[in-house]
Amino acid sequence: MTGVLDHVMLRVEDLDSSLDWYTTHFGYEETSRWEADTFTNVYLAPPDRHEEDAKLELTYNHDDRTYEMGDAWGHIAVRVDDVYDAYEQLLDEGVEDYRDPDSCGGRYAFVKDPDGHEIEIVQRDHGARWGLDHTMVRVEDADAAIGWYARKLDYDLVRRSENEDFALYFMKPDAAEQAMSVELTYNYDGDSYELGDAWGHLAVRTDDLQDEWETLMERHAEDYRDPESCDNRYAFTKTNDDHEIEILEP
Repeated sequence: MTGVLDHVMLRVEDLDSSLDWYTTHFGYEETSRWEADTFTNVYLAPPDRHEEDAKLELTYNHDDRTYEMGDAWGHIAVRVDDVYDAYEQLLDEGVEDYRDPDSCGGRYAFVKDPDGHEIEIVQRDHGARWGLDHTMVRVEDADAAIGWYARKLDYDLVRRSENEDFALYFMKPDAAEQAMSVELTYNYDGDSYELGDAWGHLAVRTDDLQDEWETLMERHAEDYRDPESCDNRYAFTKTNDDHEIEILEP
């Protein structure tokens, strides 16, 4: 199984406010929407995206619930050609100053969306402006997490960064450079993490849901929500750190 990442899902408390934020500041367009009785899913992406670019899914539950951010999910990262220019643009548009490029060694910066989800701004020479570069998750056992993505999804370790207090490992399928990767962050202090519920899941594309689900079961992935329980439209498993992974046919 080598499917590219289709989307990352975030839960939001005010759909109109979130849509306005992402369309105004990142120029995202709505690619599709699913209106259900109890929730709404909206998918967003840059208009000039590559076919293997990932989308952003905003999930709005109609019961006006609030969410806990937790710390097992870290951030999404978006690409720009100049991190300083991009950050100044966002501040000029009224986005709150959170972590400017200088505070991050001039290599990246961070802002927050209206619900407090952290967004890293990274400088890249490829891909659509504001396109999704990676999603960061925190893991408690780096070897086990790398092994999970390698064995269950056939993802490769494409980049790593070993630092004094932490390490970063980027996992990705054999795909275009524009395809989103998963950044596994491992802190050496042995911390454990809380999932919260403000973040939802990562979704992986497949051409054959039933076949890929059988492969995952053969590889001893967690049988969390099988295709039949999801009307054979998608399915869910979990990583060894309990991050939810959706499998779907686009």
